[in-house]
Amino acid sequence: MMDIGHNDVAGVMHTPSDQWDKKLRQIVGEIGDAIRILYDNGARKFWIHGTGALGCLPALVVQEKGGEHDAHGCLASHNRAAQAFNKKLSDLCDEVRLRLKDATVVYTDMFAIKYGFVANHTKYGIEWPLMVCCGNGGPPYNFMPGKFGCGDLCGPEEKVLSWDGVHFTDFGSGLAAKHAMSGEYSKPRVKLASLLNGGSKKPSSVS
Repeated sequence: MMDIGHNDVAGVMHTPSDQWDKKLRQIVGEIGDAIRILYDNGARKFWIHGTGALGCLPALVVQEKGGEHDAHGCLASHNRAAQAFNKKLSDLCDEVRLRLKDATVVYTDMFAIKYGFVANHTKYGIEWPLMVCCGNGGPPYNFMPGKFGCGDLCGPEEKVLSWDGVHFTDFGSGLAAKHAMSGEYSKPRVKLASLLNGGSKKPSSVS
């Protein structure tokens, strides 16, 4: 399983916009090199995650309040960069799948999964989709730049996605894992359990 590149993509946002495409291609190229090295060392099953909705990370939303926000309060520019990266990564997976005939390469759209939690938060019983569990200031973000520690800690019964403004809580991670492993957001549509347990290079798809 490969779930990497998130910090690199976020870092691209601090460079001139006319360099974004080149830098995203470089990041994806390095992931391609990693896949090749793993393959050369015997790996034949690859489960690869795209990056999540970076523009919905509470820490970024609060620190860049002057940026362009979408209908759900997320930073539109950061999410566009995340989607551009994911398109390149998905294309890479398609290329690798064709080139390495004896390998199974599954791409999972983590952006769709995590953005869906924010856009459809009431469906999951989430009151404040951009709120931090361990933070300060209370809803709607409970995040204050430069202030550390859990001044306002969410309760164990509260359904909060973000732990510290960047990382998911156990609740959020569990929800994301359930969706990712289902195969509903994967190309090809394969359940993780099928990939792990199947003996062939073409595990059974989602029913």
